[in-house]
Amino acid sequence: MEDEILSDLLVFHKFLDKIPMLLTISVMNVKNRTLFIADNLPILRGIDSETIDLIYLDPPFNSNRNYAAPIGTTASGAEFKDFWTLDDIKDAEHGEIADKNPALYQSISAAELTHSKSMKAYLIMMAVRLMEMHRILKPTGSIYLHCDPNASHYLKLLMDAIFGRNNFRNEIIWHRNSGRAKGSQHNPKKFGASSDHIFFYGMSKHIFNGYYEFREDQEKSYPKIDDKGRRFSLTPLWRGRTMGVRPNLCYTWRGYKNPYPSGWRTTKEKVEELYQQGRIYFSSTNTPYRIRYLEEDIGRIADNVWHNIPPTGSKERTGYPTQKPLALLDRIIKASSNENDVVLDPFCGCATTCIAAENLNRQWIRIDISPKAVELVKMRMERDLGLFVTGKLAPIHRTDIPKRTDIEKLPHYRTNKHALYGKQEGICNGCENHFLFPNLDVDHIIPKSKGGTDHTDNLQLLCTACNRLKSNGTMAELKTKLKKQD
Repeated sequence: MEDEILSDLLVFHKFLDKIPMLLTISVMNVKNRTLFIADNLPILRGIDSETIDLIYLDPPFNSNRNYAAPIGTTASGAEFKDFWTLDDIKDAEHGEIADKNPALYQSISAAELTHSKSMKAYLIMMAVRLMEMHRILKPTGSIYLHCDPNASHYLKLLMDAIFGRNNFRNEIIWHRNSGRAKGSQHNPKKFGASSDHIFFYGMSKHIFNGYYEFREDQEKSYPKIDDKGRRFSLTPLWRGRTMGVRPNLCYTWRGYKNPYPSGWRTTKEKVEELYQQGRIYFSSTNTPYRIRYLEEDIGRIADNVWHNIPPTGSKERTGYPTQKPLALLDRIIKASSNENDVVLDPFCGCATTCIAAENLNRQWIRIDISPKAVELVKMRMERDLGLFVTGKLAPIHRTDIPKRTDIEKLPHYRTNKHALYGKQEGICNGCENHFLFPNLDVDHIIPKSKGGTDHTDNLQLLCTACNRLKSNGTMAELKTKLKKQD
């Protein structure tokens, strides 16, 4: 009886130990394998805060080109525009950014002066989305932004302003091919372009498993072979005579002592432990060495220049114009997430991130504006992973905006009218004219139909005329309409 009680107590204590971990698990309001076909901004606004472990995005690069998959390829019908004007972007969003992040506002303003209005428009488009990505990323999460030299240095400023310069980890250079400069090969105007840039930012407690690779000469570093056929190398257990005096490491172990006052490389207890494990080798001069086996060498951490990942091969290729290889996403996902973590790709294209995540037992969410994305992800799950996309494995296709569950139940938004009247001093947030209290209406800056909430940060007062003009649009759209009326 006592043994049964003791066993139950041990089980209970183990459960108590797990309670802190259970309390930190975020509730996610979007299911695994969900595919959204829509503009990614309202979808991002609808995802609960701090629920995503890893974000990889390969957005348009502002290359001033139109892209379309060739007819007859798997991705035929997928296309997107990669040039931007202020007609595409609500210029008023720049003003909203100024309220939330002054440093970000200044970076975008500078880009207009140093580059063009097109770059300003592109950066506004990216900034409002990156701010939402920062909100939904866990404190243990990471983000990888894939770009090229068209806008990389401007995007780096945005990332520093949003995610914090102290959270910058690496600028990864992916050597995708052996590019050649345009023009005559006998009279080139520049060096060949053969690389992309990937900015890696990790939050304050970000997961990093690293990625280790073997050197070409790895085996040569283990020249000896034991009686079991295992390759091994030897490292000294004694410090060299020029390594300085270490009295605390000068001791005699089993009759062995370093003749120099520099002593041993580790403690006497550790040396004995290695001896009991059979990990000490004695040379012909009776000098002890530590044994290290090749099979235990995990290699060295990869650096930030990735030159051993070739472009997308023929077996993977779908015809999608900017497709990235699975090996690239495989490395990123392994390095910055664990099994069952949630991976998000908000510019998913031909589903490479989803396929890599599925293969590595991660959960995934993807967003793409092209309806072709539904067909591509199903095809690739069957073709590349050998999975039949039915039942639980079938991707969830959605076009609606997810409803956030991380916001406490709020009173009806109209109850904020008095507070807003005082905050705005009776001035309409649209036309900026003063009105009496009865002539102003409470309105959402971003409508709920586009991912907005009833939070006071998303509420304002508008006069009747501005409210009608705004209709079901965003505040940025209203500002654009008012600007055209002037």
